[in-house]
Amino acid sequence: MKIDTLMVGSIQTNCYIVYNEGAEEAVIIDPGAEPEKIQEALDGKKAAAVLLTHGHFDHTGALDAFEGTPIYIHPSDDVMLLDAVWSAGAMIGDTAPRPAATDYVQEGTKLHLAGLDIAVLHTPGHTIGSVVYAIGDVLFTGDTMFCGGYGRTDLPGGDEDELARSLHRLLRMEKNWIICPGHGEPSTLKEEKEKYR
Repeated sequence: MKIDTLMVGSIQTNCYIVYNEGAEEAVIIDPGAEPEKIQEALDGKKAAAVLLTHGHFDHTGALDAFEGTPIYIHPSDDVMLLDAVWSAGAMIGDTAPRPAATDYVQEGTKLHLAGLDIAVLHTPGHTIGSVVYAIGDVLFTGDTMFCGGYGRTDLPGGDEDELARSLHRLLRMEKNWIICPGHGEPSTLKEEKEKYR
């Protein structure tokens, strides 16, 4: 499995292009901004789907470029694609509605896209519908878990207690997963466990 990481937008959101070597299709995780940059990074591969870890504006700003591509989100965050207050975009004047989701994921959803097996963990706290995508030995954690930190809970839908439970769940996982977060550098679950001791 190959992962191309793009840092996009003023908040430097990590957008991931995930694909098997030699494949003609890829999945895009959190196309936050700069659609031309994302299209260029696809390097001729077709976007089989867009996977959203949550609905905040800085993770959805390039969705227009992928209208017509299947868009996956947890149903609890669906409102964020249409409502700039819920997406926190109104705080910076980003009030443009996003294309509607075509498909929904929830705890336990299994997907097979672009030749990739994808499992979904519902990890509320940063938003009500935050999810983590497990692909291969990688957890794409969005803003639930960062390298040495976690997402804020003072935006609409945030809940500090829920986030603590979601982090506790991830930290109890046994495999030493690679962590690809929504912002910042990658990490591993082992490294994050050491920081919480």
